Amino acid sequence: MIHLLNLLAAIALLVWGTHTVRTGVLRVFGESLRGILAKSFSNRASSMLAGLGVTTIVQSSTATCLIVASFVGKGLVSTAAALAVMLGADVGTALMAVVFSFDLSWLSPLLIFIGVLLFISRQDTVAGRIGRVLIGLGLITLALQLIVGATKPLTESPAVRALLVALPNEVLLDILVGAVLTVMSYSSLAIVLLTATLASSGLLPVPVALGLVLGANLGSGILAMIATSGASPQVRRLPLGNLVFKAVGALGAIALLPQAHVLLQQLVPDVHQQVVLFHLGFNLLLALLFISFTGLVGRSVERLLKEPTADANTERPRHLDPSALATPSLAISCAAREALHQADVVETMLRGILPVLRHNDLALAEQLRKMDDTVDELYSAIKFYLTQISRGSLSEREGKRWTDIVSFTINMEQIGDIIERVLQDIEDKKIRKSRSFSDAGMAEIVHLHERLQSNLRLGMSVFLDGHLRDAKKLLEEKAAFRDLEHEYAATHIARLQDNTAQSIETSSLHIDLISDLKRINSHICSIAYPILESAGALTKTRIRASQHGALSAPEDPVI
Repeated sequence: MIHLLNLLAAIALLVWGTHTVRTGVLRVFGESLRGILAKSFSNRASSMLAGLGVTTIVQSSTATCLIVASFVGKGLVSTAAALAVMLGADVGTALMAVVFSFDLSWLSPLLIFIGVLLFISRQDTVAGRIGRVLIGLGLITLALQLIVGATKPLTESPAVRALLVALPNEVLLDILVGAVLTVMSYSSLAIVLLTATLASSGLLPVPVALGLVLGANLGSGILAMIATSGASPQVRRLPLGNLVFKAVGALGAIALLPQAHVLLQQLVPDVHQQVVLFHLGFNLLLALLFISFTGLVGRSVERLLKEPTADANTERPRHLDPSALATPSLAISCAAREALHQADVVETMLRGILPVLRHNDLALAEQLRKMDDTVDELYSAIKFYLTQISRGSLSEREGKRWTDIVSFTINMEQIGDIIERVLQDIEDKKIRKSRSFSDAGMAEIVHLHERLQSNLRLGMSVFLDGHLRDAKKLLEEKAAFRDLEHEYAATHIARLQDNTAQSIETSSLHIDLISDLKRINSHICSIAYPILESAGALTKTRIRASQHGALSAPEDPVI
């Protein structure tokens, strides 16, 4: 029993090591990896090489698939080019299995030692995150050694040997078991390494091991399908096309397994290397055979998974891709896009205030007020989505972006609430009482409204690009808007003193309206604060020093 428990613990350590490496690499290179992939779609060869290179670093073809699938979903790349990337990604995973098949027992303690030193001493730096990756690599090699040690007593057991002899020679069953194990462990690399180690220990016959390897490849395709199951049809195209390649390849390989086994025995005597070389050969052959069919399969899955037609729910969350949560840096981008979608809805509400004021349009006012429910729904969806992102897998820059998105969506939600109250006030105090603003008063409101719309668009640009120049300009607009509010409040009081009838009737609404517009502007301008604070462009206080120096507190009374 203790030997079985040791084996299970070693397997768990292997899976955890691959997970640690994947998350660590994504945290260090997440944005760079996306950039490399985005620039590699010029032809099939470069796409395949980019997929191979990125997956060799990440050690997860599933992670690469999720990143590229998001590009397909956004329309940035064709399904055919993305399928070429995935053929290279699968070869990259197989290459890493070959690397780990060598005797790296000397390397494991060195990697863990250096990794722990870097991680503990510089945890919040790039060096610390690289240390995390080194720890994961060391754990993988250590786990393989532990698996070998745990299987030796098991292989010597008569009961285990009798069980192995009684195993049915069913390739389809082996493929099914390999696929299930891959889905459960979320790593085809871990299952291939485990299978090779068990086969070299004599615990698995080589034909069974080869069937499990085919199942691991099929399981990685199923993993991507499961991860994108809640995404849009465009995002699901790549995982489906990749699964088609893997399924066709696995079915074709079944008939060739006996010949492959004989050929591997002739080429390499070591059983462990036979298994990992079969894994590499399968994926290389798959890439060479199917690279010419990426266009055909791409068009087929596009016809099968068509883009949804626009419907009444177009204001619901569009960009919160659940599959991207496995790649935190990608999920941050999805949340940022959804935050801009929320801001678009707020802009529509803001733009509609003026037509309601001018034309006393009750129907439009009601429609705009209902849009606040959409703003609230988007805020809740974005907030929940962000809480699902693993903060530990984010770089320092991505962690700051996470905070900025939360702040931005809160401001948009509050602006939506203010606009809803403004529209309700216009209905109650102007439209239903058949009142109107004076020409001068209406001109003031129009001017503030136009300025507010311009500031909102500038705020969205600051949130998107983070330019310091635009952030400074936005904050300057806060002071300018405050001065305008004071000026227009004073001129309104002057009209009241002149007994202007229209100004008297709408005085309460007029004062409340320019005050609410100022509050909206304050929320918009607060978008600039994180950028200015990071650049050290903010002062601690707005209180001006006196002519004789800084203001000082009064002296305590003498007791």
